[in-house]
Amino acid sequence: MSDSTNNGPVLAADGTPLKRSLRRSLRLQKFRALLLIAPLLAFILITFIAPIADMLFRSVENKIVEETLPQTIALIDAGGPIETIVPNQKVFSALYVDMFVAAENKEHTRLGTRLNYEQSGISSLFRKSGRRVARLDVEVYKKQFEEVDPQWADVATWQSLAESANSAELLPRAMWAYNAWRDYVRADGDNPDKEAPEDFIYVALYDDLIALDDVTSANDLIRKSADAAPDFETVNFKEAFVKFDKDWASENVWKTLRTYSTPYTEGYFLNAIDFQKDFDGYSLRPDNQRIYGVLFMRTLFMSLVITACAVLLGYPIAWLMANRPMREANLLMIMVLLPFWTSLLVRTSAWKVMLQQQGVINDTLVWLNLVDEAGRLVLINNQFGTIVAMTHILLPFMVLPLYSVMRTIPESYTRAAKSLGATNWTAFWRVYFPQSVPGIGAGSILVFILSIGYYITPEIVGGTTGTFISNRIAYHISSSLNWGLAAALGTILLAVVLLLYWVYDRIVGIDNVKLGG
Repeated sequence: MSDSTNNGPVLAADGTPLKRSLRRSLRLQKFRALLLIAPLLAFILITFIAPIADMLFRSVENKIVEETLPQTIALIDAGGPIETIVPNQKVFSALYVDMFVAAENKEHTRLGTRLNYEQSGISSLFRKSGRRVARLDVEVYKKQFEEVDPQWADVATWQSLAESANSAELLPRAMWAYNAWRDYVRADGDNPDKEAPEDFIYVALYDDLIALDDVTSANDLIRKSADAAPDFETVNFKEAFVKFDKDWASENVWKTLRTYSTPYTEGYFLNAIDFQKDFDGYSLRPDNQRIYGVLFMRTLFMSLVITACAVLLGYPIAWLMANRPMREANLLMIMVLLPFWTSLLVRTSAWKVMLQQQGVINDTLVWLNLVDEAGRLVLINNQFGTIVAMTHILLPFMVLPLYSVMRTIPESYTRAAKSLGATNWTAFWRVYFPQSVPGIGAGSILVFILSIGYYITPEIVGGTTGTFISNRIAYHISSSLNWGLAAALGTILLAVVLLLYWVYDRIVGIDNVKLGG
């Protein structure tokens, strides 16, 4: 055989180099494996990753202020700090245009609700102003523009301006107002090309023309109108809004608007840790408003207590199941799993019946003369009731991992220890227990993670002192509709769980956790 044959690449059966053929085969195998897991991967992305990503985004998203009042916010931020907190007529004129469009689109109430989270009373302020702004008479602007040039009354004039790129630079507010008007007219099922532009558009046009410094690039119509605009009769929008509601003259309202005018905010996270963001910076909330720190600490403490109770109660049960004949072990397993066949709501309600002052437990204690009628124990609507009910509900999640690990521990180990002189306790503590620790770890993680996010049981039996942070999250999602704060609380809770998981991994080692085998 020649040297060239010996030193040449190894070929596959089809004549291609073997290395290339192997790489292609490996790629095909990986592609087939990816296709097999693709449905599961898509399911996880849609039901797990996407909701978490949406929660993280909602916890900082704050675009509603900027999107609802774009012209007002632009004026407030354009030149940095303004001389006074309550702005001048120019800003109130822009506020009128923004509020008119927002009221037509039914967006002003959503904005009021958002700002009401930061300052009580703003929601009613925006609702009231939204109703009254449409009744404000501003026809004087339109009449004066028509007197300058009748073309302003023709919708074709506005159409041509909207199609011109130059107009968007010269008349940004008027073009925004015109396009917003076209959008909500279409939404109502009408044709804006056959409708006369509404009066508020001319208010925006007037503001644009007054602000123009150079009209050399404008057409004759705009130049002529810009020259005449300074002599127009105008409406005092600041005075009008203060008549709507005197709170428009309040510094607190405008401080809140300016503070939360950015598209993204850390305000939700600050609220979630009992801080607040205001016009002057960050500060701790008053004592009577600090609730979330207490709830987080209570949630962690009670979750740890529930986990410890589950270990203390579940370990003997699992040991008994693992060391009894299979028939008896199966019977005990059925008894452990029996609560899963009953509704969670029914189990929690049963504990409410048993623990109340006129319930089964108190009646039994009175019957046994252990307590008198006037001294019935308060076992419900407190932390004790939550711990008892949740320990019962989560106990199977501790027993099952423990049993699966204990079942794999050979009985001969303890017998060998006893034959070498160890007592029953020494054989258990030095030989059996260390081998069951992975089951304790697996059950503890499972119970702790489940308990820290529970909200149905604490809501029913917890009262005011036994509720978790999850109950507050559920309240903000379903009742107050403050989804941003709920997302921030959920994000912090997720971060706490991940941190505790990391600490557990560093101390115990997640590799030591197993479910048997």
